[in-house]
Order: sequence, then structure tokens, then C-alpha cells
Amino acid sequence: MYSKDKELKYFDTTNKLLKKNVEISDLDVLKDVIRYHEWKYYIQDNPVISDYDYDILFKKLQRLEEQNPDYITVDSPTKRVGSDLTNEFQSVSHYSPMLSLENSYNEEDLWDFDKQVKKLSEIDSSEKVEYVIEPKYDGSTIVLVYENDILVRAATRGTGQAGDDITNNARVIRSIPLRAKFSAFNIYRAEIRGEALIGKDVFEKLNSRREKEKQSLFVNPRNAASGSLRMKDAAEVKNRNLTVFSYQLAYAVDKDGNDLTKRFDKHSDSIKMLSTLGFRVPQKATKTCMGIEDTIQFCKDIEEQRANLNFEIDGLVIKANDLNIQEQCGYTSHHPRWAIAFKYKAQQAVSTLERVEYQVGRFGTITPVAKITPVFIGGVTVSSISLHNEDFILKKDLHIGDKVVVERAGEVIPYIVKSLPELRKGNEEKIIFPQYCPSNHGGHDSILQKADEEAAWYCSDNACEATNLQKLIFFVSKSGMDFDGFGESYVSRFVDLGWVNDFSDFYNLNYNLIAQLEGFGSKSASNIEAAVKKSKKNPLWRVMHSLSIRHLGKRASKLIAQKITNVWELKNWKEEDFTDIKDIGPSVANSVISWFKSEENIKILEKLEQLGVNTNQTEEDKPIQVIEATPLSDKTILFTGKLLELSRKQAQNLAEKAGAKNVSSVSKNLDILVVGEKAGSKLKKAKDIGTIEIYEETEFIKILKELNLLN
Repeated sequence: MYSKDKELKYFDTTNKLLKKNVEISDLDVLKDVIRYHEWKYYIQDNPVISDYDYDILFKKLQRLEEQNPDYITVDSPTKRVGSDLTNEFQSVSHYSPMLSLENSYNEEDLWDFDKQVKKLSEIDSSEKVEYVIEPKYDGSTIVLVYENDILVRAATRGTGQAGDDITNNARVIRSIPLRAKFSAFNIYRAEIRGEALIGKDVFEKLNSRREKEKQSLFVNPRNAASGSLRMKDAAEVKNRNLTVFSYQLAYAVDKDGNDLTKRFDKHSDSIKMLSTLGFRVPQKATKTCMGIEDTIQFCKDIEEQRANLNFEIDGLVIKANDLNIQEQCGYTSHHPRWAIAFKYKAQQAVSTLERVEYQVGRFGTITPVAKITPVFIGGVTVSSISLHNEDFILKKDLHIGDKVVVERAGEVIPYIVKSLPELRKGNEEKIIFPQYCPSNHGGHDSILQKADEEAAWYCSDNACEATNLQKLIFFVSKSGMDFDGFGESYVSRFVDLGWVNDFSDFYNLNYNLIAQLEGFGSKSASNIEAAVKKSKKNPLWRVMHSLSIRHLGKRASKLIAQKITNVWELKNWKEEDFTDIKDIGPSVANSVISWFKSEENIKILEKLEQLGVNTNQTEEDKPIQVIEATPLSDKTILFTGKLLELSRKQAQNLAEKAGAKNVSSVSKNLDILVVGEKAGSKLKKAKDIGTIEIYEETEFIKILKELNLLN
């Protein structure tokens, strides 16, 4: 961006400006000098003056502008200092929609990708395609818009079609030019994509400062960066010291609206232009390779060097460099066919298994949980890991005090891969699974039992306080009767006060007493009352599911509720009545039969009915008439974010009528994710998986209207 002669000139001018009393005639030169030093510090990581000298120059500029407000321009370095608070972010549309990337996890995927590129672009299989490899930064996407060389807008990725307007915050990030001379390339309007990051070194200093100020610490650099972009105070954003790497010229037009992105022959040419204009572009973990063999080798090399990079990456992005090849390959509705993300395998670390705690579930299942010395893996501190059951402990030969290899499977779920017996010192202790329930209920011990062909031990004592508490918590949960706003802490508190002992007690709460509790008040009590009242009208399947009958899950509850008009019919059902229903087996049948034989259970169900809880089949319980051969037939579907035209329940019911199957989480088995406003982690995970179709709510509604399911 700066020639050697120009750098020498700016350095000499710096010394002169530091020594003199600046005047209005020095204004433009002073701004240029400050921009130069910002570039040296934030882009080149090679400052040539001290922070103190930089601050002096900056204050000189501030004073000049205060004295001459008519000379203040929007691209002045002082405009990076945020002072206005933004109460909320407006949604703005991107000029070029952002698609996801197809993911690969092994070398074979990259070979297949290379074959696809050659086939689509009609290149002979013996020829080599030039690929550009860039880091897949683990940060937060930012979209920058320039008009007439000035930064006019910045936004988050959002839905890919639109994002939150964060222009005020972007202005204080020094690696984002406030002015870039796109006009030198005849570009009037440009949209740049980049990734906002916090370096590992900056992250450590940031957390150290927060610790001294007795503030909560950030978990990882990615979350700190993402949260920073959406802060209301731009001055605080500046203190976070974010860096933005710009990696794509997504949109470029002249004053007449003519597309200028095709003026470049290669993607790397447009990146060089951005670098020339003062943007920080990827340099480390970046390379242009001829052929897939060199590309694969570079991916392997960077994986070994990954820990030494100052910024978190979770893989590399591989793109066909030639823009003509990109055009020939084209796009799916989900991702470009000319690019792929090579995701690195889950990161591992070694820690010490300090102790094992045992948790009691709502069916009495005992789950051992390893407490390990906290270890930082892939941006997350891990200290607790499920050991699943006794068989898992024996199979892994785990001992207290062992050094263990910990992995984040899919960089999400922590998992103990193995113990390292060769590192044992001799004072490790074998893990002995308890014979009695860890919950001492009523002062007596309950011997744990294990059912045939099951790995888990469980407490069968109906009086087990821990089991009962978990059942009560599930009853009010979103998966149960869905008491809105009624959290686990409420249940525990009401149990401790003796107000709740079984399910029916939730419908006999004294709201005047609740209002008098510390931390509640009349509004909280009123909200609880409304949630409890609303739950009485729940469909039958939800009532059945909330009872915590062993093996009776959500789907089984729905299937059974389709066959009965009242819950009391189940009291007389035999095993074959259940197993005649497709997907209902003997385990569910015998468990429900056993539950209805209990006089205590019957009394609780009777009390629920007397207190107004629905026990009859509702319209929602009745079988859905499914339309055959639709675009959604036999597809798994999930909804995330706030839907504007339909409630979540309406959308799910209509999806089932269109032949789809609703699921509750994002995985490789998910076919379609429908996103509403402010879609969060589910959308990101779906994009990372890369095989999931992502629909806007409008696309989903269009399908429903074509099927005459909506007017």
C-alpha cells in the first residue's frame, strides 16, 4: 500500500508534527500520517512509533477538529472513537447473498471435490486446477459496504440474506479502512466479506484485565469477538481490539450499476486489490496451489502448525482460483460448487481425572461424570465429561488420578478417548461404581439395580428424592408440560419449601405466598400462574410424556395418543394393544402397563384431572392427514429463530401434513433447516455440516401454499 519512499516521508512528517503546534493547514497531512501508522500497527503488525507518540498525534487531530468542526469528515480517524450508544440493531439486506460451504473431513472428499470441479468446468482429468487456500477463521462474519470510497455500512452475516447493522461498531475496528480508493478501479459500490477475530495474545490480555476488574471472563476468542460486534457501546468495542481479515470481494459495480467483479481473472487478484487498498487480508495459512495433491499437502502442513497461529481456525477454505471456472461450476441452493471447507479433526488435550461424581436421572439412572483438571480445547474450557455408565469406565480402564486424552467430538461434545496407563505413578485409584444410590433419601440406602441387557445402573426406590426432583423438573420443562418461564431453580425452591411433592402440587400453588418470596414479587407470581393455567389445555400426548413413564418418549406418546380418546383407556390396555401400533415395542408397553398398576400413580393422575388438566384427546393429538409426494416428503425438518407468519407449533404441524418429520436438533441426519429472525447456533452448525438445505420462512410458506395447506 505504501512505497518505501512514501513510508520514509510519513516517518519524517511524523517527527515534524510531533514537535509543532498543528494548524488547520496541517489537517489533511495529519490524518494521512495517522492512517499510515494505523496501517503499520493493525495491518502490518510492525509499528514504527510508540503508543505514546501515536496518542499525541491523535489528540492533536481531535483538538483541530473541535476547533474547526466544519472540517470534520466521515473518514477521519477520530470517527473510530465510538461515543453514541445504539439501543438496537436494524436489519439490512446484503447486496450479494451469503451461502454456506460444503464441508470435507478427509483427503478423499478433496479428491472428489477436484473431480467435480473438473467435470463441471469441462477440464480434462489429467490437467491441474489452480486452487487458492485460505484459513477458515473461527470468528464472526462481517460484511462491509463502501460507496464512493467511503465505508457506509457494516453488517453481521445474519441469515445470509440480511444481517444486523453494526456500522458504528465497525468504525472503531482499526483494520477496517474508513476510506478505500475503490474509485481507482472504477468501482463505485463494493461489498467486502471478512471475519472479525480476537487474537490469542489479545484474548489473554483482555481476560487478564477483566479478572483484575473482577468481571466475568470470556470463554474463548470466538465468543468474545462475536459478542463484541453486537455491543451497544462502540467505545467498548474499540477496547476489545478486534481484527478483521477481509477475504472476498462479493459485489462491485460502477456508477451505472455494471458488474465489475468479472474484471478480475482470479480470486487472488481481487484479494491483492483489497490488500493494496489497505485491508488486512489472510497471509498466514494461505497459499495458491497448482493441483489437488499440493492442496492436500498444504492442508496437512497447516494442521500441524495450527496451534502456532495467533488466531483460532477450524479448517481451511479451498477455492477454484479462476473466476471463469467458478462461473462454470455455479452454485447449489446451499453452497458454491467451486469451494469447499476442509475441517480439521477434533482437537485433543491431556488432563487429569480428579474424581467421579454420580448424577441421578428422572428414571433413577445413575450417570458417572468425570471431573477433570480444566483444560482448554478448541476454544472451550472443559472440566466435566460424562462417563455414560460402568461399562464405559471398565472398557477405558479409567482410574482416579489417571492422565486421560480428552477430545471434543465435532468440536462440541467433550469425550474421554483413553487413559494413559504408561504415565501412572502408582497412587492412582480404581473407580468403584457405587452399590447404593448416591442420594441419601430419608436416611436409608437403596441398592442399585441393573435391568437385563442394559448397561446403566439405576435406583428403583420410588421414594428417591433425587429421582423425584428430576421428574418434577421435567414435568414443567419445555419437553414436558411447558410451563413458560418456570425454571429448574423454581422447582428446587418450591420442593425445599415443601410446596411441591408430586405433579398435582403445581396446580395447587399459593401465588400470594410466591409473590412474597425474595426475588419474586407479584409480577413473577402472576406469570407463573398464567403458565400453569395455560398448561391445563395441553394435548394428551404432552400430558402422557410429562408423567416420566420409563421408555415412553415424545414420539411414542404421540402415537398412543392418536389411538385413544381418554388417558384412562390405557388402564385396561394389554401388551398387544400397544405393540399393534407401529414403532411401539414391548418395552414401552410393559412400562406403561406397570405405571397404570400403581395406585399412587393413579391417585396423582386423578388429582391432575380434578384440577383441570386435560386428559382427553385433542385436535392436535389426532392423526395428521399427510399429503403424498411433496417436496418435503420423508424429509427431516427443524425450525429455528423467530418465525413471523406462523407459530412454531403451526409450522411443525404443517410440515408433518406435507410429509416431513420434525426433529429437535441439528445433525447430519437433518435434511432441512427453516430459519426465522435471529437464528443462532443451529444455523451455524447446519452451515458447518454443509449437507443441510436452509430455507427462509418465505420459501417454506411458498411450498405450503403450493400444496394448498395455506391460503
